[in-house]
Amino acid sequence: MATSTVEDYLKQILLLSEDADELVSMGALATALEVVPGTATTMVKALAANGLVDHHLRHGVQLTAAGQRVALGVLRRHRLIETFLVDVLKMDWTEVHPEAERLEHAISDAVLDRLDALLGYPAADPHGDPIPTRQGKLDSQVYATLATCIVAKPLRIVRLTEQSGEFLQFAEQNGLRPDTRVRVTGRNLPAGLLTLKKSSGRALTLSLAAAGNILVAPAK
Repeated sequence: MATSTVEDYLKQILLLSEDADELVSMGALATALEVVPGTATTMVKALAANGLVDHHLRHGVQLTAAGQRVALGVLRRHRLIETFLVDVLKMDWTEVHPEAERLEHAISDAVLDRLDALLGYPAADPHGDPIPTRQGKLDSQVYATLATCIVAKPLRIVRLTEQSGEFLQFAEQNGLRPDTRVRVTGRNLPAGLLTLKKSSGRALTLSLAAAGNILVAPAK
């Protein structure tokens, strides 16, 4: 069984790569895991020796098929645990990430399957992140953001890609959770601002930087 450190590295490589063929730089990996590059390089060499990653010297690292299976399993555990903590234990969605980080290494596949069934087989976690299926399938649909979407069209928030406590608290305070209906009413590119209106009629002004972290789809 993979150690928690191995699982953390594989999961982070998966999250940093846009697709299976993309190389993740050692600098980006070290930054994401909050370690020095030398530590990341040593660990990646060990992962490569165990057939979990392919390490391309001076170019980066990518998961092998075996490494991807492990990474998807960890990601599935993490996102189902977050969903359980919010939906069942009623924890604040801005605070569940560190709890899920700890629990994702301890829960068994048998318990996870029961958890999945209890939750009704959710497709996404409370932040809108897609949950890998038991078979290792992960929804890779590409969405526009509030910063790039068509103006004046009815939209539905599907995901928040920035999940720091501060950003999630900002989203909570302004009612910008997944499934919220909104409409961008204008963009001021020189000022870096946009205006939007929620289905409740409330108008908001957001920075384009913040809006770029909120993925949206056409409202049905």
